[in-house]
Amino acid sequence: MKETYDQVSSEICKSVTNKYSTSFSVGIYLLNRSLHCPIYSIYGFVRLADEIVDSFHDFDKEKLLQQFTADTWQAIEDGISLNPVLNAFQSTVTQYEIDHELIRSFLHSMSMDLGHRDYEETTFEEYIWGSAEVVGLMCLKVFVDGKEEMYDALVPEARALGAAFQKVNFLRDLHADYKGLGRSYFPGVDLENWTLRDKQEIEKSIAKDFALAEEGIRKLPRKARWGVYTAYICYLKLFKKIRSTSAEQMMQRRIRIPNYRKLSLVPRAYFQATFRSLSS
Repeated sequence: MKETYDQVSSEICKSVTNKYSTSFSVGIYLLNRSLHCPIYSIYGFVRLADEIVDSFHDFDKEKLLQQFTADTWQAIEDGISLNPVLNAFQSTVTQYEIDHELIRSFLHSMSMDLGHRDYEETTFEEYIWGSAEVVGLMCLKVFVDGKEEMYDALVPEARALGAAFQKVNFLRDLHADYKGLGRSYFPGVDLENWTLRDKQEIEKSIAKDFALAEEGIRKLPRKARWGVYTAYICYLKLFKKIRSTSAEQMMQRRIRIPNYRKLSLVPRAYFQATFRSLSS
């Protein structure tokens, strides 16, 4: 029966998440169990596309992304896919009525990684929207059970959270993106000669995103709040470490937080998300 295949598909999405991201794995685990499968499916979908453009250097990435895109839309149309990740994702898209424009924007940003190397302000904003903000909005649809009024009220905060996570990732991976992939995301910044002032300007933008995002997290339904807040403070901890790292050092190594430190943040996240919340 298809229920068995759907279960296997969800388990594969969970394995993908656990393999690639400690922060999101912990965050998703702390969500209400009813949210696990759909959020794992969104992460699995996003991760596969990201791997195509970031990791499959010995293959025709453009062809692979085109095929992945076609398979995505076919899965949504048919209600099934022999790709287990896409099978789980299409189910989430249908159940929560996720706007297809969000998916389209995400896939467009992935295609930008195949060609763009230096971003201007407009293309940077376009990329952030498609690669990160729309992912936050897909997850928001799940968190609010598709309730349009609550969704509309939290759109700015969800976008800010996605943007904050993505910009922190850019700073964390600055060395690998520039030296390994030839990418420079931040507009107007010459990474060959980037300065403390450049770094501080970027950090100001991220701090504003984090502040707005926190307001939204406290308004989420209780079943989503602890898990999302845990991912938030894991990234906030990483951001604080980045702020204390010199511009020169960031071009030499990847900045990271050990897994045991991330896990130590869970009790704090529970207290702050539960007892200092603004809504229930």
